[in-house]
Amino acid sequence: MKLVIFDVDGTLVDSQATIHGCMETAFASVGLPPPSRADVLSIVGLSLPQAMARLAPAADTATLVDSYKQAYRAQRMAGNEAETSPLYPGARAALLRLNAREDVWLGVATGKSKRGLDGLIAAHDLHGLFVTRQVADHHPSKPHPSMLMQAMADVGARPDQAVMVGDTTYDMDMATAAGMPFIGVSWGYHATEQLGAARAILGDFAELDGLI
Repeated sequence: MKLVIFDVDGTLVDSQATIHGCMETAFASVGLPPPSRADVLSIVGLSLPQAMARLAPAADTATLVDSYKQAYRAQRMAGNEAETSPLYPGARAALLRLNAREDVWLGVATGKSKRGLDGLIAAHDLHGLFVTRQVADHHPSKPHPSMLMQAMADVGARPDQAVMVGDTTYDMDMATAAGMPFIGVSWGYHATEQLGAARAILGDFAELDGLI
């Protein structure tokens, strides 16, 4: 059996518009100018407290985190998450193909909260695909390997039976720390030049099947 663990934001879904919009709302709530889109994308993948501390080291991190969560909740309640955070082309088909294989388990390791991940899975009707879901609520922030260690423990896999698929250096460094290979994607939020430890860089989800 092989365990394929996916990052979410920037790997499976293009959530940059939602994340940037919620950041703008959070920063406005405390009277700070919003971070640039480039700065926001640079911290996607980190847990919210760590992300806010990098974006505004002198600000009240707890207040920013709470304001972001409120803005994200409001967007989710609007019921258009599938449109504001769309799946990347080929993502659904790749997940369905891999899920149909008898030798593959699918998992998720994300900086999102459990509530955020559950909402996204519901919005895109991805129920039943992931046998292990690791979220920021229960682990240290990436690149700490805790999420991947727990994902492997959930299914009884070894590092050589697992692979992490992601778009950021946080995903890459997390995989390295867990002793498992990393596959990068070319469409994410960190430049592929930063993903030097990747075994491969996907230009299309269709390429993933042959690497598993």
